[in-house]
Amino acid sequence: MAKVCPECDNPLDIDEDEVEEGDTLTCDECGVELEVVTVDPLELSPVDAEGYDDEDLTHEADEDDEDA
Repeated sequence: MAKVCPECDNPLDIDEDEVEEGDTLTCDECGVELEVVTVDPLELSPVDAEGYDDEDLTHEADEDDEDA
């Protein structure tokens, strides 16, 4: 199924039967790393430079608050 990169709108040809939630892909056009959030429907989310998506960063910040 054709999907577009959320960063550069480049068409991505991804077979939903060959990916699982949590898999990472790279956009051939802009090089951004994308995480498969859901497969039905197919939803992609950019992964930041540390390898965590935005939800993980929020969770990590909450854990830091508990240690204080």
